[in-house]
Amino acid sequence: MSRFFLLFFCFVFPSFVYGQKIPKKKTPVVSDTTKLLAKKNASSKSGKPSIEKYLIVDFKNDTTYVDTTLTIKKEYKYNYLRKDNFNRIQFANTGQTYNTLSLDASTSYIKPLFSAQARHFNYMEIGDINYYHVPTPLTELYFKTVFSQGQNLDAFFTVNTSKQFNFSLAYKGLRSLGNYQNALTSTGNFRFTTNYTTKNGRYSMRGHITMQDLLNQENGGLTDDDVQRFKDGVEEIIDRSVFDPNFENAENILEGKRFHLEQAYSLINRVDSTSNTKLSLTNTVSFEDKFYEYNQTSADNDFFGSSFSNSIEDRVTLEDFYTDFGIAFNNNIIGRVDFKVFYNDVNYGYNSLVTLEGLTITNRIKTNFFGFRGAYKKQLGSFLFNGEIGANLSEDIKGNFINAKAGYRLSDNLYLEGKVDISSRLPNYNHLLYQSDYTNYNWDNQSNFNNIKTQQIAFSLKSKKYGNASIDVSNIDNYTYFNLQSIDNNTKVIKPAQYTESIQYLRLKIQKEFRLGKFALDNTIMYQNVTSNDNVLNVPSLVTRNTLYYSDEVFKKSLKFQTGITLNYFSKYNGNGYDPLLAEFYTQNQTEIGGFPRLDFFINAKVRQTRIYLKAEHFNSSFTGYDFFSAPNNPYRDFTVRFGLVWNFFL
Repeated sequence: MSRFFLLFFCFVFPSFVYGQKIPKKKTPVVSDTTKLLAKKNASSKSGKPSIEKYLIVDFKNDTTYVDTTLTIKKEYKYNYLRKDNFNRIQFANTGQTYNTLSLDASTSYIKPLFSAQARHFNYMEIGDINYYHVPTPLTELYFKTVFSQGQNLDAFFTVNTSKQFNFSLAYKGLRSLGNYQNALTSTGNFRFTTNYTTKNGRYSMRGHITMQDLLNQENGGLTDDDVQRFKDGVEEIIDRSVFDPNFENAENILEGKRFHLEQAYSLINRVDSTSNTKLSLTNTVSFEDKFYEYNQTSADNDFFGSSFSNSIEDRVTLEDFYTDFGIAFNNNIIGRVDFKVFYNDVNYGYNSLVTLEGLTITNRIKTNFFGFRGAYKKQLGSFLFNGEIGANLSEDIKGNFINAKAGYRLSDNLYLEGKVDISSRLPNYNHLLYQSDYTNYNWDNQSNFNNIKTQQIAFSLKSKKYGNASIDVSNIDNYTYFNLQSIDNNTKVIKPAQYTESIQYLRLKIQKEFRLGKFALDNTIMYQNVTSNDNVLNVPSLVTRNTLYYSDEVFKKSLKFQTGITLNYFSKYNGNGYDPLLAEFYTQNQTEIGGFPRLDFFINAKVRQTRIYLKAEHFNSSFTGYDFFSAPNNPYRDFTVRFGLVWNFFL
């Protein structure tokens, strides 16, 4: 607890002290601007600050600005995650998990991830947090209806109290009862960010605080008998609330708090007619405390197997403290070089030991270790090169990665990029160690599992005229996954497993929009192929999204709108099953899902800085058959009409 207060004091106090200083002269924003699409000094005809001055800086210091346009990409991102869900399929209720339709084998993680990864789709990591610089206060409100008795709201506010100091506050809240029994979702994501730069530009800092809680009631999906009734479209169960799911007395929750601070001080900051040179000391301090909990008022031994007690209370925690010290050198001739040495202290586990069949299962993975990271970036004319490397200097948590990316602009309308990613890291914590009141969910694989090793090579071509295309080929050794080992009297035995042979995975994706007057057809198609001796990694061979829409402006161009139909489809395959106790997906080869079209009709409009969305989701559900599932025993959504808006205020 003392570490929390220390970090909070170091984090917040200097921010508010610096925020009281009122600058007398203009200073530049301290950030890279590789994605900045317009000049910072642009101004609107009305004399008010132009939209290009409202800057957004991401984790990698790439900068863009607030975008209030109405485009088809905004339609794709208007959802609970506020991300394009092309390679994911949602469960029935907003705030539930997503089944992933593809795998990105590239990673820069060099340590295990926390438990309950199926709950992490809406858990905002360090890389999901943005920082801001705005000439006037900016507010954004996101609202969307949900599935019975609830709403989804994301409210955001940011202001620069001076040209040097900015802070932002945001909260995303959701409550949705859902159409099935015991499927309520209730989530909250609080974010506070700040950034500051001294007048002379030598010292800069940025940081954030997040507090997140994601609660889901769990029902285990439909029973096998009801799955068949669902497919047959039996009239009395068109009202989904009459279904009796596998159980109605369980819930899981993921909570986390994070304090993150980054600082830099320039020892050399020389700008002249021949070269720009900057040498800086850097420091990062980050602490995250999170837990995952599964509660069930009475044990369901038919579904999960035997248990130690009549009521289930499983809880696992993680404390992760990270700090680094480094040096950054930037020169317009040499490029940018970063190197840092870090220290990491992790404490994952449970509060008690478990003895099962005469064997004692330990309760902790607790260690600390040093490591290093380095990066290089250089742009030479139309050529851009990025490279990163990192490693843990630890015998307990071994991990390393190296990636290199090179891009070349062939013309104003054509950009080619290639990259290589190589990594090695331990499986996630809950693959290595898990404890539960259910006897089937106890294991210790720390001495049995080896590092997951991946190698990926990828190429992409981006063009507004010709479309976008990407291809990547991955080789995975020691692939680690949750496996459906057996089904005994409807009890599913799910255990972590490691595949010791190699897996080759190919992914090809093409996107192109065709326009004819005010009509447009936007197409995205992905082909996938997995080569291995066993079916341990299952993905659909084909995933496609096609949107035909019409755009126009009316009322003297004061209202812009677009309307159209989107088709989503993925081919049949043995889709991963969902385990509500682990909050993880597992590999199974007994049940196919997919092969059903999802048609959405939408009407979107923009008035000033307000974007209004109306969608009839999956309107074909009643006439193309009821064989639509997000995972085995977990149906996809029925036809529903939802609406909402995104509203920006520029004061």
